[in-house]
Amino acid sequence: MGLFKKIVNQTRRPEGFLGKMMVNSMNSGHAKVADWGISHLIGIAANEILELGCGGGRNAGELLKKYPSAKMTAIDYSQVSVDTATDYNKAMIEKGRCVVQQGDVSALDLPQGKFDLATAFETIYFWPGLEKCFAQVAKVLKTGGTFLIVVESDGTDKIGRKYEKIIDGMRCYTAQEIESALKTAGFSTVVTDHHWSKPWLTVVAKK
Repeated sequence: MGLFKKIVNQTRRPEGFLGKMMVNSMNSGHAKVADWGISHLIGIAANEILELGCGGGRNAGELLKKYPSAKMTAIDYSQVSVDTATDYNKAMIEKGRCVVQQGDVSALDLPQGKFDLATAFETIYFWPGLEKCFAQVAKVLKTGGTFLIVVESDGTDKIGRKYEKIIDGMRCYTAQEIESALKTAGFSTVVTDHHWSKPWLTVVAKK
């Protein structure tokens, strides 16, 4: 495996030195698409937030700024990501507003019906079966809770398809595929929005 492929494969499950480099770059590299996605949270209240696949922790921090009274649980199955996100959100953790822990979205070990809002930025590409994982998210959301999904690839763009061939286990989904999986998993309404000039996609689903 060449160096470039080794590096980009760290997006799936960051490990070791290369993984730490990748996680740190995610915070800045994904900031614009993440902020665009967060802008869709209009009129949505949240006291308990779940950030799935938290990476370097930047988006968890931004959500805590947007919701200054909320508490955050951020999970990732990469220990490198957990450690980096913990460092990034140290102040919020010390204030008792944030917990960062290792977790698997396909088998969430979290209280049922706890969260008002769940978010997933640039991560569903690597989830082991959308319907199964979305059902896990629905399980831990309150009735009427919101699930925000944000991705840079809408499943049809050339760059996304290129990286699917390079990164092991990666799959870019279309808006229709995501919506279908959400409905099957128990979400009642799904609204999708494509960025006007990029293949970015935001999905807002209600339980």
